[in-house]
Amino acid sequence: MAAQRKASRYVVPVAVAGIAAATIGLVPALAASGDPDLPEITAQQLIEKIAASDTQTLSGTFKISTDLGLPALDGLLGGIADGMASGGASGAGEGTADPSAQLGKLVAGTHTLKVAADGPERQKLTLLDGKEQYSLVHDGDDVWAYDSRSNTVFHEKGGAGAEEEGGQAAGKELPASPKELADEVLKAAGDTTSITVGGTANVAGRDAYRLVVEPKQQGSTVDSITIAVDAATGTPLKFTLDSTSGGKPVVDAGFTKVDFGRPAASEFDFTVPKGAKVTEGDRLEKELGEGRGDHGKAPEDLEKALGDFGLGGLGGADANGPEIIGEGWTAIAAFDSGAPAPKTEEAPKEFQGFLDSLGDEVSGKFGSGTVFKTKIVNALMTDDGKVYVGAVTPQALVAAADAAVSAK
Repeated sequence: MAAQRKASRYVVPVAVAGIAAATIGLVPALAASGDPDLPEITAQQLIEKIAASDTQTLSGTFKISTDLGLPALDGLLGGIADGMASGGASGAGEGTADPSAQLGKLVAGTHTLKVAADGPERQKLTLLDGKEQYSLVHDGDDVWAYDSRSNTVFHEKGGAGAEEEGGQAAGKELPASPKELADEVLKAAGDTTSITVGGTANVAGRDAYRLVVEPKQQGSTVDSITIAVDAATGTPLKFTLDSTSGGKPVVDAGFTKVDFGRPAASEFDFTVPKGAKVTEGDRLEKELGEGRGDHGKAPEDLEKALGDFGLGGLGGADANGPEIIGEGWTAIAAFDSGAPAPKTEEAPKEFQGFLDSLGDEVSGKFGSGTVFKTKIVNALMTDDGKVYVGAVTPQALVAAADAAVSAK
């Protein structure tokens, strides 16, 4: 257990990036060109237009660029993705088409995706990165995924039974539609949020309104979220997440081409490529669990370590979840990791450069610790093992830690 806790110490900074990924999953970005002349509309009317939208079919091209402000992140996440992809099920050096490993690549860099949807039962996503291609298809009760680099196939049944037993079925893990993303942002808005119409834009050749969502609270790292809403259908087309630190958007993504017609049924057909190795989802999960002990590296234990830290909903491993301090945009999750903040010189070599670029030593009434930073999500880990995480400034984390000490 002591060895596990020590390894977990180095997963906390990586967990910051993981939580950031979950946060920015709500906000692909706006890239406006031109200002179409559209009838005036209020923010309330535009929100109602989104709510009334019932787009069930579409196809197009989606581009996503992510900038968390961490020069060392690409290499580290690449190593983690490779480690997950070469887990015990296939052996070192072999990849996997498992979506949980492959879609993590979207956390960093720029990627182009082809998407298609025909109602809630059929969706397809294809990740195009150079000569390599990764495809994920949900067709009724089946989810298929194919990784051309390793010539491997992942298959899982995604019916109602799987949802009842294990939460969401694999089919529901496909990236949400733009409307679902916008609904999540608007659902979270309350008295702490300003929502306005910020003019118009032309997105993927379509006229759109710009809905601007901004925190009213001080201390959040979120500057604004902008949602481009199709003027004709009310379908959200693109989103932007900007950080208070300035520079490039944290995420810049959205449709570059879009067609609301029904895709051909053949678009969702899947045939196992010749010579490809097929792994069933339940078998992969079992084999990965058995094989983790052969690797001994923190990336393979990320999910388990998140559970040890009590990240709850953020990590998906602890049903009780962390203590939530504050509300709205400045809410902070606090928990006890049971281990002190990691020191660079004690970390595995694959983490040392990452820790140097990510962490700043801080002190206060709580004692001392390290703030691990991204442009959107920050985490304070104290020397006595307390952790404070939120889309807030480092100063807000220190203030929360000080307040916790004063309240005792």
